[in-house]
Amino acid sequence: MKINNLKKPGLFAAGVLFGTAGIKILTSKDAKKLYTNCTAAVLRAKSCIMKTATTVQENCEDIYADAKTINETKYNTEEVVLDSVDENEEA
Repeated sequence: MKINNLKKPGLFAAGVLFGTAGIKILTSKDAKKLYTNCTAAVLRAKSCIMKTATTVQENCEDIYADAKTINETKYNTEEVVLDSVDENEEA
């Protein structure tokens, strides 16, 4: 027998062995505990990110409202100044 003829069945057997061992490891109690802890950490991170996003959104809404107020005040002031200039020109 040549080495090449034994190589493919050997690789297949090694794959089956590692696959079986991998399934045993992935379904073990320790692995399940690890998955549970990782999922809990992801959920905590999601909660933290959502709180931060809400805070940023509220701050953006405040900034937008303040900017609108500033523009309204500036527009009203310019309107009063323009009315005064028009009255002085008429006189």
